[in-house]
Amino acid sequence: MSVLDLDRPRTAQAPDAAAAPLELTILMPCLNEAETIEVCVRKARDYLQRAGIAGEVLIADNGSTDGSQEMARALGARVVDVPEKGYGAALIGGIGAARSTYIVMGDADDSYDFTRLDGMLAELRGGADLVMGNRFKGGIEKGAMPFLHKYLGNPVLSFLGRLFFKVPIGDFHCGLRGFNRQSMLDLGLKSPGMEFASEMVVKSALAKYDIRETPTTLKPDGRSRAPHLKTWRDGWRHLRFLLLHSPKWLFIYPGALMVLAGVAGVVALSHGALRLTPAIELDIHSLVAACFVILIGVQMLMFGALARRYATVEGVLPPAANLHRFLLGLTLETILLVAVGVFLAGAAGMVWAVSIWVRSGFGPILYFDVMRIWVISLTAVASALQLGAAGFLASVLNIRR
Repeated sequence: MSVLDLDRPRTAQAPDAAAAPLELTILMPCLNEAETIEVCVRKARDYLQRAGIAGEVLIADNGSTDGSQEMARALGARVVDVPEKGYGAALIGGIGAARSTYIVMGDADDSYDFTRLDGMLAELRGGADLVMGNRFKGGIEKGAMPFLHKYLGNPVLSFLGRLFFKVPIGDFHCGLRGFNRQSMLDLGLKSPGMEFASEMVVKSALAKYDIRETPTTLKPDGRSRAPHLKTWRDGWRHLRFLLLHSPKWLFIYPGALMVLAGVAGVVALSHGALRLTPAIELDIHSLVAACFVILIGVQMLMFGALARRYATVEGVLPPAANLHRFLLGLTLETILLVAVGVFLAGAAGMVWAVSIWVRSGFGPILYFDVMRIWVISLTAVASALQLGAAGFLASVLNIRR
């Protein structure tokens, strides 16, 4: 599937440059919403008229075959055709075609109340770049949100969003949200699928936008068919987007924790067995496991550093305040010097272990005399090789520049 670029809305009709500037566009993505499109357009138009707002109702149609476009036009809405399939593709096309300063987007299934947008518009007028609705504060009617979405998917993803990106909102995936159109255009949003909802919030947070929230309600939608949203598929796509845009939580923090735990195990077991209880004793096998934990942790740290450096250089993520200068200052030669130092230390330990074995007349390998030294030294050698390989890979990724 190809991606779209808000700076070049290929799939939407370009806004009429001669049209008078508007304050608010109420934008609805649409794919076969004949059962509910009319009531949604009426509510949106009634709100604009009642509030005295210069605005428009814009339908971003994603290829409806049930006459939704004609119904919307008959009630005074403007319709733009977006051939590129997907929730995000439709909204990207709609944002590109809007004629207003502010946009409020919401599904065309009559689950959101388009007659109560005063709070959201007030926040936008007050300087907010993005205003999220919060359904948990405004009220969720019985049957409006599936059990898994209400008690698992949305709370977990919202928690991860706040943890990863410090987003000050409680309902990360509310479909009713308002934003400054130019602010969204500046982000260059591209996701064509449902993960567009996460991309908008994540990139707004990374760009240090002013993000606020306001209570909103959710009621059961008016459609007789199943929703386009697929619980597990789209939930995974949202989670994947969050992880891919946070290398520190995906790689660096887990890797650092594993290295620390592994080193602690090695230190505790390097001089002999460790008895925890009369029935539990940790010995050489636990030492081997601790060394494997170190190796995995080192690899994850390397992945995290490479991912963060690549994302920064390519402009996917903004420069990290604490790691930017360090990561970009790492040259292949610097990394190789560190790797060589660790390798030589490990190789010296391996030579020491072999010399002990030689002095014993090549007899049985004793755990305390040989094996502990050998395992720890081999771990250092393997870590050095990983580090050197990561340095070369970082240089390969930077060849184009």
